[in-house]
Amino acid sequence: MPIILAIETSSELASCALLNSADGADTPGLPRVLTRVLTRESSGVRTHSQSVLPMVQELLRDAGIALADCDAIAFGAGPGSFTGVRTACGVAQGLAFGARKPVLPLVTLEAMAEACRARTGASDVLAVLDARMGEVYWAQYRWTGAWQAVRAPALSAPGAVAPEMVEGLTACGNGFAAYPEAFADAPFVAGAHSDILPHAREFAVLGVAALAAGRAVPADEAQPLYLRNKVAYTSAERQAINAARAEAR
Repeated sequence: MPIILAIETSSELASCALLNSADGADTPGLPRVLTRVLTRESSGVRTHSQSVLPMVQELLRDAGIALADCDAIAFGAGPGSFTGVRTACGVAQGLAFGARKPVLPLVTLEAMAEACRARTGASDVLAVLDARMGEVYWAQYRWTGAWQAVRAPALSAPGAVAPEMVEGLTACGNGFAAYPEAFADAPFVAGAHSDILPHAREFAVLGVAALAAGRAVPADEAQPLYLRNKVAYTSAERQAINAARAEAR
């Protein structure tokens, strides 16, 4: 089992996770290899660039490992807030450059689908994330042993969200809470899990299969997934990127 460090800052919730494995052979009742996912999180988008590195350092310290022991660094590539996806990408790149590790850019909406499946057991999931400005990011996924995109990630008005209607379709994401009136008559809104946001925990889990499938890229090739036009890095984001590179050296 690989060791995956994951970073997610695409929404109002910033999170980091570390998927690790420990030998449980000497503990009665435990499998020989016990997989653990340690997590940390912090809310408030204005503090993401300042909170990520301390959370990463705390995770590594608590796990008793160094960054160099990780096999890859996963991050929420988007879609999501401009500032958030750039922060996650930049910090992941900075850490990966210094530690000479590959990077796994993963889709935030797929991570939401994984969180929904873990909670409900659903195999058909519609993920809807608030994109601000009267719009949402959304995608539809089907679990067949791995996630397959039925509707690729898109940006639209809430009323234009049009999933393939299948039996057992389960909806999730804060887009439903952000635009309740727009979704009020939608046939898929009943029972929607509006509290599900992208979280590093799911990126760490999804990163195992992504790494095995050869989806890792060198740090300098990692890119955010933008569904709106790209804007420049802020000074706070540049400071976070530079700090990550310095920390990893």
